Amino acid sequence: MTDDLLGAYPLIYLLGLSFQQLLNEFVRRLDDVGYDDLRPVHGFALQVLLQDGATSSELAEQLGMTKQAAGQLVDYLHGRGYVERRPHPLGGRRRLVVLTAQGHRHLAHSGAILREVEAEFVGQLSVARVHQLRTDLADLIRGSSADGTVPPLRPVW
Repeated sequence: MTDDLLGAYPLIYLLGLSFQQLLNEFVRRLDDVGYDDLRPVHGFALQVLLQDGATSSELAEQLGMTKQAAGQLVDYLHGRGYVERRPHPLGGRRRLVVLTAQGHRHLAHSGAILREVEAEFVGQLSVARVHQLRTDLADLIRGSSADGTVPPLRPVW
């Protein structure tokens, strides 16, 4: 594919390719600062757990995965010190998965890196074009939902 033909490709391809480029650069920079044990799906899980934690079942629902896959994900993050399991406040056999200090540090680093990568990518456009792009994408997202709600971003790649 040559650069001059890029604009002729379907919008979904261009959106996917731009997302892929941003994500690859984001992951590369995280790897460079010592988070090479985490992939994007781990970051999505940590985001879900950020506020008040969640059970593995709740995590599975939020991420659109099976309970077994969420359990494996929690095991992986727990084994690397990013999360811990606590008794659930409502009791019973449920366990609440919450971020550790290391998990919070990762989110702080990844947030800073994400903002840096985004700034570099959108820096290729004018402020007005970036604002219009954000507005147009938000309108497309809202318009594709029957009730106008914004669905969660799920790691389906």
